[in-house]
Amino acid sequence: MKSLQEIIDANPEAETFRFGDSKALCDEILALVRAGTKTATCEALHHYGKGGDEMPEAGRRDVALEWDGTPAVMLETVEVTTRRFSEMDAAFVAAQGEFRDLEHWRKGYEAYFRRTGGFDPDMKLMCERFRVVEDFGGNDV
Repeated sequence: MKSLQEIIDANPEAETFRFGDSKALCDEILALVRAGTKTATCEALHHYGKGGDEMPEAGRRDVALEWDGTPAVMLETVEVTTRRFSEMDAAFVAAQGEFRDLEHWRKGYEAYFRRTGGFDPDMKLMCERFRVVEDFGGNDV
């Protein structure tokens, strides 16, 4: 198994991140990513830019971590768009893989955003589509 340092040394442009805000949510989301069910994600746009995370860009490869900080999967960004929370559509929600429908997504993400920095229906979101390049847990991609 490759160490995180080996992966970063081979991919110096890669950012590292965790899905979710708890071990249980991180594990659930990584299982969906590994199964190919989840091919998209979103985050509050204010987390990116000056003083925050590097904005994803098409073609860049990043490393999603297990909750304990070990490498889980390498993802390649396919597309990045921005939209307001109130503008989310059912097709993008379906690509996120963990929600029954748009209303289920709204409830889940509103609660998540309230826990992680605030919610406003007009808040801007970074919406990313990705593909799995490598699974560091040994699963075939």
